[in-house]
Amino acid sequence: MATMIGNLSPSAGRSPIFIDAPTIRSVLPYRSLINHLQTSLAAASSVIQSPIRHSHQTSSSSTLLLMPSWSLSSTTLPYIGVKLVTTHPNNSALNLPGVHASYVLFNSVTGETLASMDGTELTLRRTACVSAVASHYLSNKNSRVLLSVGAGSLAPHLIKAHLTTRPSINHVMIWNRTSQKSEKLVEEIGKESGMEGVRFEVCEDIAPAAAMADIVSCATNSETPLVLGKWLKAGAHLDLVGSYKPSMMECDDEAVKRGRVFVDNEAALVEAGELVGAFERGVMKEDEVAGDLVGLIKGEKIGRKEENEITLFVSVGSAVVDLLSAQLVYETITTK
Repeated sequence: MATMIGNLSPSAGRSPIFIDAPTIRSVLPYRSLINHLQTSLAAASSVIQSPIRHSHQTSSSSTLLLMPSWSLSSTTLPYIGVKLVTTHPNNSALNLPGVHASYVLFNSVTGETLASMDGTELTLRRTACVSAVASHYLSNKNSRVLLSVGAGSLAPHLIKAHLTTRPSINHVMIWNRTSQKSEKLVEEIGKESGMEGVRFEVCEDIAPAAAMADIVSCATNSETPLVLGKWLKAGAHLDLVGSYKPSMMECDDEAVKRGRVFVDNEAALVEAGELVGAFERGVMKEDEVAGDLVGLIKGEKIGRKEENEITLFVSVGSAVVDLLSAQLVYETITTK
């Protein structure tokens, strides 16, 4: 279990602590992280240095990602952080998560190691909450129907984060290539506290489900389009978080063409397969991307302009958001 240490500032000398997944779940509810990102991301982006992530192919199907970041502010955000991530898509055959991660937090003034935490839980929650922040600006406020494409480890987090931002959602459909996983998720999430007013169901046919959904949230490793643009109804919001390399693709060019496209950060322009492919095929140009998450939060970019427009959000993740999420976890624990 995690070691709990209270009433110490980040600069005080102490032994490093380990923060496990159950502890992260208890101190990082979706609403708290969503609020933290909305209030901190814009300002933090100007003081956090975050180089493009290092990606190394460790086998024909697996990848090691290194995501460092550090703050230039020794007063408001005195941290250095590094996330180490392994992605093994074939783990689904072993009934294991496809992504594993660790996060290490350092004091940026002294260089001391402050904490090591479960990076998998941190990543799942921060990824879902980034999508929820984007949905605040891009989805219709009266959204009722959510389609979750994929039933892996990220799916329940995305569902709960979207429900946090859009509590009007009362119908959630879950589609997965193997229906057993979607059936299991429907059964498990429907029993959770706070879900009494939401109807969950397994989606067998993705096309009609996508056509009736107000929000379509995708979290898969697909290299072929799963969501076709012709299916999306007027006013739909498409949330894409599964693609992190050019070969991956969760929607087709028509979806990109029909939607006003926003990204979490500029790395999506060179990493997300939906966008890289669209640029290469002349479907859209880079300067036609409507904006990023920081621009939306600052109000420099306008999100949804009208009820019937289609919006599309592409997220590949960033070390900036990792550092802010780790900050919230660490400071919540050490100031108790």
